[in-house]
Amino acid sequence: MSLPVLDPTLRRLVSACSEEGGDDPIFALSAEAARRRAGGEDVVDSTLGTLLDEEGRLATIRAVGEAYGRIPWDRGAGYAPIAGARPFLAAVQADLFGSHPVAERAVGVATPGGTGALALAVALFLEPGQSVLTTSYHWSPYATIATQAGRGLETFAMFAADGRLDLAALAEALARSGRRQGRTLLFLNTPCHNPTGYSLDEADWRGLAEVLASAAADQALTVLVDMAYARYARSDPRAWLAHAEPLLGRSTWLVAWSASKAFTQYGARVGALFALEAEARERTRIASALAFACRGTWSNCNHLGMQVVGECLNDPELARRVTAEREELRLLLELRAERFSELARAAGLAHPRYSGGFFVTVACADAARAAARMRARGVFVVPLAGALRVALCATPLRAIPRLVEALAVGVASG
Repeated sequence: MSLPVLDPTLRRLVSACSEEGGDDPIFALSAEAARRRAGGEDVVDSTLGTLLDEEGRLATIRAVGEAYGRIPWDRGAGYAPIAGARPFLAAVQADLFGSHPVAERAVGVATPGGTGALALAVALFLEPGQSVLTTSYHWSPYATIATQAGRGLETFAMFAADGRLDLAALAEALARSGRRQGRTLLFLNTPCHNPTGYSLDEADWRGLAEVLASAAADQALTVLVDMAYARYARSDPRAWLAHAEPLLGRSTWLVAWSASKAFTQYGARVGALFALEAEARERTRIASALAFACRGTWSNCNHLGMQVVGECLNDPELARRVTAEREELRLLLELRAERFSELARAAGLAHPRYSGGFFVTVACADAARAAARMRARGVFVVPLAGALRVALCATPLRAIPRLVEALAVGVASG
């Protein structure tokens, strides 16, 4: 018996995903750099957001490795609770909020890295078809996360003419979002913004709080603070709490936390999403929704990883050693940033104020063309809309002069 021929125009893969590329552009660029290096070429790869030492090896915190040896194998191999291991969640809550009063208004769950936290927020705080709002410069997977969830992404101009956060642009974007959706989920990546290296300072936060208070009067407002790089900041990573606390009750605040950078455990995929909500009944609803969504997506997270990170946060002596080793890495980043800024200034390259973290961006009109010209010279950076992202975390000090020289040539051509 002959079978009917399937209409070739019919696809089993749903249309929203059928045309999407499977490879992340940043990883693709890094893979090209690796192939050329393997072929004997001397390349500078300033693409991936992983911290490398001066010899190009992955920089890790040795004390974290010791913590892995402390966890009994059978305990690490078992299922974790759906919402996450309680000691881990308590440790992360203390890491985020310390003794600040908002800690009493927090509920949270474990997630597979910071990306899992962002995905959970999009799924629970926006209706299908609605859009996340974030800065014009942003981590590109924000858009991927939104698309995968059946949501969109909208942006506002990140910087005003004075180089600070453009509060007027944000206010306009919040008003548009509120009129169209009745709600806004705002992603703020601070401190140590990826990709610019900018951190909101006290003046930024004061102005931002006024804008958010006004917006919250007309819509359901949720603000997510993406703190993936917070432990590499020059300033107190909890300073923002003083500005968020008065807004609780009029808005919900979320915090995306990640062990990837803070504990140099990129592959462990350990993260958390915490919500700050003033009203107890609403906190209970949010906690239930978070756990329900966990069960329906990844079920539960890396139990061994949670136990290791919890050990590093809860054991005072181990925590001291982790902090000391991380500070060495932070100072290495500072040295690279100082050298980069010095040479970039001399070369006439414009970039936002660096306040810590893994990246800087250099303004460039035609970033794709500039990046291609740089690749021809064996120097790899990531093109963005109107800028080139430079991963200082992956660039040894000795390579920074060559990097800046190539940037100058690329920007001139772009």
